[in-house]
Amino acid sequence: MWGKRRSVREIQPDEIFLDSTNLPGRNDPQFEGRVVRPVSSRAMFGVGAVFAIAILFFAARAFELSVVHGEDYAEVSQENRLDRSIVFSTRGVIYDRTGKELAWNESAALSEASTTPYALRRYADLPGLSHVLGFVRYPKADASGNWWRTEYSGVAGSEQAFNDALAGLNGSRMVEIDALGNVEMQNIIEPPVPGRDITLSIDAEIQSKLFSALSTQARAQGFEGGAAVIMDVRTGELLALTSFPEYDNAGFTEGDAAAIDAAHGSDNSPLLDRATSGLYAPGSIVKPIFAAAALNEGIISPEKKIQSTGAITIPNPYNPDNPSIFRDWTVHGWIDMREAIAVSSDEYFYTIGGGFGSQVGLGIARLDEYARDFGLGTSTGFTIFGEEVGVIPTPEWKEKVFGEDDPWRIGNTYHTAIGQFGFQITPLQAVRFVAAIGNGGKLLTPQILAGAKPEYTSVGVPDEYLQIVREGMRLAVTSTRSDATVKSLSIPGIQIAAKTGTAQIGTQNQYMNSWSIGFWPADNPHYAYAVVLEKARAGTLSGAAPGFRPFVEWLIANRPEYIE
Repeated sequence: MWGKRRSVREIQPDEIFLDSTNLPGRNDPQFEGRVVRPVSSRAMFGVGAVFAIAILFFAARAFELSVVHGEDYAEVSQENRLDRSIVFSTRGVIYDRTGKELAWNESAALSEASTTPYALRRYADLPGLSHVLGFVRYPKADASGNWWRTEYSGVAGSEQAFNDALAGLNGSRMVEIDALGNVEMQNIIEPPVPGRDITLSIDAEIQSKLFSALSTQARAQGFEGGAAVIMDVRTGELLALTSFPEYDNAGFTEGDAAAIDAAHGSDNSPLLDRATSGLYAPGSIVKPIFAAAALNEGIISPEKKIQSTGAITIPNPYNPDNPSIFRDWTVHGWIDMREAIAVSSDEYFYTIGGGFGSQVGLGIARLDEYARDFGLGTSTGFTIFGEEVGVIPTPEWKEKVFGEDDPWRIGNTYHTAIGQFGFQITPLQAVRFVAAIGNGGKLLTPQILAGAKPEYTSVGVPDEYLQIVREGMRLAVTSTRSDATVKSLSIPGIQIAAKTGTAQIGTQNQYMNSWSIGFWPADNPHYAYAVVLEKARAGTLSGAAPGFRPFVEWLIANRPEYIE
């Protein structure tokens, strides 16, 4: 027994604490009294296998998404996006001076084009307003829906002239779209700024009535077109500015092919704004300017009489048997300046324009100077685009047009003094210079916005001389002489001072333009007007002044506030 080797086992530390539960102060949450055993290798292998399977699954899925179906899912992912879209601003409203809406906006939801994201432009259904209002082009998108024109674009008239004020500023919206093209969410991140409203100086009702009178007379007497303007001689504000024929500005805005083709295909040029861009030989309506010039230059007194025998004859030094004859439209006898204006004597104005016998004339240089002082041959400063400046004939102009082989002659001066030869002006220029005669010499800038600050220059002629001219123009309406030229405007209830003009046109003077200009009340002018009817057969007896009369009669009966 003693020879047998005994086996001795060491006592391990953990065995000492097998009954450690009885230890005082043991902290179980801190795992006191416990022995941590190592994780088994089988558990580690199992966890690794799970991770390997997961990695293989995600790798296979990634291969399928990026390689097998990559193009399909790339297209879907592109369609699932955040888009920034335009929020169109609302264009400003255009009012007339009475507060009537002339151009406004209508929600697209009220029309058939309910998907249009911008408001539609609408215009007052009144004749005679197309040129002064103009039209717009809408925003435009391509076939993919990308907006290549993001603003309303004013193209003509007030829509173009005041486009910056009317347009406003577009805003923007952020839109979330899912892969199927459905809008998930949208938020405005930049609100639009609406355009400013504007108020024009014109009275829409007056303008429409004036247009109706103008167009009725033009059609009845065979004129191809015409224009009419009324200006406040104190401020330069335009009460009416109309042109005949006109185009369908609403049709142009909507892109109506029939309206566009009709305007472009017409022989009467309805797209031409004759009031601001039509150029016409003025004829005798420039005589008041040159009467005032002669008085200002001291070459004649208003009381001096000149005999009208029916023609002035100038000897021809190269061919005595063929003198140059410059005819008056009739024999007027002995007439002073007031009477010469009233009867529109060509012979009188030949004499003070170019001189004859002992009477000194102004000469072409001073005719040109005073015509420019009264605003002819230059821009009026009007806001609406497209204005023409016209022509005042001078030796320099003639040389440029006809060459050096045709020098300036006395007959050219005579014809310039009565508004013929190459003379061309616009109706807007005409109303401007007659307003200057009426208001004592202030050449006003035409204003189309109500309440605009008056702007003017001086014509450089004292009012005492302009008063002589005003008296002559009033005499043209009231005189009992058979040759007085504007008796058709002697109308009870209003005192008009006026002047007519008939300009011969055509290669053989086979056509004529008819003018009437004037102001009222004659003794204290408030409003000036100019009317022109374009291209009728020579000898047409009823022209601009008779055509203006129905409008004046309507004005007296319906809008008496404009009479005094």
